[in-house]
Amino acid sequence: MDQLTDTGRMENILGMRVIWDVPIPMDDGIVLRADIFLPEDEGHYPAIVTTGPYGKGLAFQDGYKSSWERMVASYPDIEEGSTCAFQVWELVDPEKWVPDGYACVRIDGRGSGRSPGKIELMSTREIKDFHDCIEWAAAQPWSNGKIGLNGISYYAINQWLVAATQPPHLAAICVWEGATDWYRDWSRHGGILSQFDQVWYKGQVASVQHGVGARGARSRVTGDLVSGPETLSQEVLDANRINCYDEEVKRPLDGPYYRERTADHAKIAVPLLSAANWGGMGCHLRGNIEGYLAAGSAQKWLEVHGNTHFAPFYRTDGIELQKRFFGHFLKGEDTGWDRQPPVQLAVRHPGEQFTTRAEQEWPLARTQWTRFYLDAESRGLSTNPEPAAPVEYDTMGEGLMFSLPVSDKEVEITGPIAARLFVSSDTTDVDVFLALRLFDPEGKEVLFIGANDPRMCIALGWLRASHRKLDTERSLPYRPYHTHDEAWPLVPGEPVELMVEILPTCIVIPPGYRLALNIRGKDYAHDQGDARGPDDIYTMTGVGPFLHAEPRDRPLSVFGGKNRLHLEAGKEPYLLLPIIPPAK
Repeated sequence: MDQLTDTGRMENILGMRVIWDVPIPMDDGIVLRADIFLPEDEGHYPAIVTTGPYGKGLAFQDGYKSSWERMVASYPDIEEGSTCAFQVWELVDPEKWVPDGYACVRIDGRGSGRSPGKIELMSTREIKDFHDCIEWAAAQPWSNGKIGLNGISYYAINQWLVAATQPPHLAAICVWEGATDWYRDWSRHGGILSQFDQVWYKGQVASVQHGVGARGARSRVTGDLVSGPETLSQEVLDANRINCYDEEVKRPLDGPYYRERTADHAKIAVPLLSAANWGGMGCHLRGNIEGYLAAGSAQKWLEVHGNTHFAPFYRTDGIELQKRFFGHFLKGEDTGWDRQPPVQLAVRHPGEQFTTRAEQEWPLARTQWTRFYLDAESRGLSTNPEPAAPVEYDTMGEGLMFSLPVSDKEVEITGPIAARLFVSSDTTDVDVFLALRLFDPEGKEVLFIGANDPRMCIALGWLRASHRKLDTERSLPYRPYHTHDEAWPLVPGEPVELMVEILPTCIVIPPGYRLALNIRGKDYAHDQGDARGPDDIYTMTGVGPFLHAEPRDRPLSVFGGKNRLHLEAGKEPYLLLPIIPPAK
């Protein structure tokens, strides 16, 4: 029967003690609900605790069928050793963790799934709930008092925030592909509104809001309503949530709304493993690197991989990495973690080939930072500036392309990237979209599996020209940092200097291949069509859900005409690349 109790419902399944819908009272009277997976034997265990908006009872296979099928077809080891009956989106599989002596605690966040209340994503209230849930779990009779956090995306992003509140029993966090700056990493790239939250909020958050009830899904294990047990009217549902996309549309500048949802990294003190994705442009790359660098933790590690948003987390090698980390900090085991390098990179080659390499820092100390100037006549990139007349491009077209000379040797580019441009417009603003692209000897673009799109380019960067104001204290030559606290409109026809952040990347360019910088007035798109599956909720044409075409933010009257790239003497634009010299 689909009902809630004061203690939850316990049953033994597949060698685990499972307690469904355990109540966790909050300080304002709201009661959150958790599913707890415990080893069969009585004892005291460390716990992996998560809270979020996706519905703890919604099976991965039901809510995200195409993603699940693609993942297990590519990596059959994900299904090995598990029935996958308890597998849900972006969380650990209890069948693979509980036998190793971990408790897994999954909590429906306030207003989501089977927890009542109002949805205010990443708000101070939601993070206070998370803090209190960590302390609640540590006090349970089955707990050894050590709590770890582990999960992808939302379940990673909120780790930064709650760790900064310093729960006494939080012992370690594994932040797997999670943004850390709500404004820069997620919602407004370079000041330009991302439409990700428009599709994500409706398709993945509102769809499992508490009270959707009988209109929504049922758990394939318990038969309970994922977002129940009650079914509320649409009017009540609307009143019980704050749509983050609507809030972002109203807030073009950084400010209190975004700062509330961005951690004070200096206050993060626990050991952390930050796992980024080279193909996570738009949400799942920048934050992991910036968070790693800024965190106050004395013990911290960075790992960067490729492939999809979820497969590296669930693959055998991903689980082994996580268990070595948590085994060391939650269980005191000799897992070899004390020999883990500070930085572990999956060095990327064309054809989805990766080689694992240990490093001691980020960016790499041996980086040869090299300026490549844009040549208007040859459309090349060279180490010597060649002044020229301005070049005009249509903002709704394919823009301008500038290429490095083809090399007869391998060239590795690994690290953050920046570009200096001088642009003008006939209007009061310009949106600059930069794409770093690779072409094979036949001229075909080389694409890579990304976190949210199976065909992506090497790197992306964005900047709204009116947001060009730099934070001089936080900017670095290879990573400009913009304040986004005031708009500086353009004077029509007059060029302005832009320092554009291009997200970090890693690529070993084979001999005969060509690297190019594409300057555009709209989102990058390849020419291979839309790769989305039948139940995917967004297009996949090169940037996944991270499109920037909201008319309220990018009216054609301002952003739909022609821009000019200036190359006159004194205004020489360049691309700053992190060249890694070959090993001796």
